[in-house]
Amino acid sequence: MVLKLEVCVDTAEGLAEAVAGGADRIELCAALALGGLTPSAGPIAVAAACGVPVVAMIRPRAGDFLWSDREVAMMETEIAAVRTAGLAGVVLGASLPEGCLDLPVLRRLVAAAEGMELVLHRCIDLAPDMGAALEQAVALGFRRILTSGGELTAEAGAARIGALVRQAAGRITIMPGSGVTPDNAALLKGLGITDIHASCSASTPATGRVVELGFAPPVRRQTSADRVRALRQALE
Repeated sequence: MVLKLEVCVDTAEGLAEAVAGGADRIELCAALALGGLTPSAGPIAVAAACGVPVVAMIRPRAGDFLWSDREVAMMETEIAAVRTAGLAGVVLGASLPEGCLDLPVLRRLVAAAEGMELVLHRCIDLAPDMGAALEQAVALGFRRILTSGGELTAEAGAARIGALVRQAAGRITIMPGSGVTPDNAALLKGLGITDIHASCSASTPATGRVVELGFAPPVRRQTSADRVRALRQALE
């Protein structure tokens, strides 16, 4: 079985490269360097016409996943915009201070996204009991969970990812993400997964006044069609 490859992008160029390289699905974000934020109207419109299923990150700011009422209201508005644009789904998450899933907030967001694909993002990696969080995600109606197994990378969290796959037993898709490359694809594929998530990006140094004035980081990452193809090949 060939795994489905989801590629996360935050630019129009990255989107085009991901599609050209053979991505099965796109996770559309802004500011991937910050873990991914809600994309704006322009990228959403471009992604809606890319010919590949797209899910959009719904995260109004960087930092933790403890949302105020104002932020939840913003997220509901963002979900409505994604729905209007015709994208396939949304990527959501909400946590309590101790790391458990914030079920009341998630119920609000899930209700706002009724009928769309639902993906629980890596807020689950903060959960003190990831198995309990998995069961809650199933009950809420999520289709997929993106996780690194509670570690910095999916490779480091492979044992826990495997345990989650066994616990899920086909009720929900466990999708490894974070640090996925052709070099560790075989290890992750051996966990019994059906989907995998990666940026397939290359680093490009930036110099000059844009860096000096704080308009850009010294290193920029951009999705590469060649890297998408390489990971696609490693998964086959």
